[in-house]
Amino acid sequence: MGESKPPRNNAHCTIPDDPEQSTYRFIIVAAKRARQLQGGARPVLPTSSKKPTIIATEEVRRGLVKYSLTGPVTPPELPAEEPVL
Repeated sequence: MGESKPPRNNAHCTIPDDPEQSTYRFIIVAAKRARQLQGGARPVLPTSSKKPTIIATEEVRRGLVKYSLTGPVTPPELPAEEPVL
């Protein structure tokens, strides 16, 4: 009836299974990189894709996007106060 197409390779769409890498962090970094690409930043990799999300995902997967962890700093443990009698 119709032509059968070979299965598409969606390796560029997968999230790494590295236990040391947080999936949430991967998604956030890739999303921020995609926004940079949409804003005019140049891709680090030569690519045939025009989609910023695909380009960003591949750059992050290959470790080409540098980021630093930021967030709330937990204060050091304070000694418990003695109850006042």
